Amino acid sequence: MSSTVITDTKTTTNTLLSDFKQLTKVGLSTSVVFSSVAGYMLAADVINYSTLLLLALGGFFMVGASNAFNQIIEKDTDALMQRTKNRPLPTGRMTVNFAMTVAVLFTVLGIAILYSINPKTAFFGAISIFIYTSVYTPLKSVTPLTVFVGAIPGAIPFMLGWVAATGNFGIEAGFLFMIQFFWQFPHFWAIGWLQFEEYQKAGYNMLPMNTKDKGAVKQIIFYTFVMILVSIAPVLKLSGDFYIYPLTAVIVALLGGIMLFYGFKLHKTEQNTDARKLMLASVLYITVVQIVYVVDKFLH
Repeated sequence: MSSTVITDTKTTTNTLLSDFKQLTKVGLSTSVVFSSVAGYMLAADVINYSTLLLLALGGFFMVGASNAFNQIIEKDTDALMQRTKNRPLPTGRMTVNFAMTVAVLFTVLGIAILYSINPKTAFFGAISIFIYTSVYTPLKSVTPLTVFVGAIPGAIPFMLGWVAATGNFGIEAGFLFMIQFFWQFPHFWAIGWLQFEEYQKAGYNMLPMNTKDKGAVKQIIFYTFVMILVSIAPVLKLSGDFYIYPLTAVIVALLGGIMLFYGFKLHKTEQNTDARKLMLASVLYITVVQIVYVVDKFLH
């Protein structure tokens, strides 16, 4: 009997942990922390590991809060889609009150921790949560421009690291923001292509003009070009203290070329398999580019 109780308790604990990870999207939160740390490494002359730890914790709580608020708001529409119907709120495994408690607690902790670094870091963290929750999420069922709005909080983490290290938002942080801002269009439109039918069930507008056609892919290709240009622009040394070597610019351009290749292939085939390859190529791009930037910085 006792072994059964222990087993049941362990199962319950594992379920709660799994639900908590789904509510706060731990994987996404970790990728955001990675971007913030990369931005910090680009700016810092001397690495302060206490600040780096605070940035990682604050960033994690910030994204976790945004995701929790998002799932509270979209509880009913999540129940309509195959990929989200088993989340803790639509299934009833977690109450809205509990999720709201987590969201508010994470918001307070995130902003407080970021404020301990400097006020500007906390300000941008708070702006990110507000736009994602109060503007991006409601607009998903109204207009395809929601991707543009969502790209704003999505682009904040990379430049947040720079602001945490310097206490300033200047042209350098602005460039880091733009790089991740323009990257999000091909990335999320590739996801929008893959999930188009599912998003239609929920009434979401996640592709340009809300159409799954060659016109949407042309937008993907255009924004990929813009992303590449912005990403290699620091080689011209017009971005303040943030600049890169020509070889780094070539590497970045080649990585962007992989995305372009799959973008043109998607335009030709209009197949989900190529949209998936484009999406994966975009994840590779933003991850490797941030690492390459950091390596380049320490070679200066």
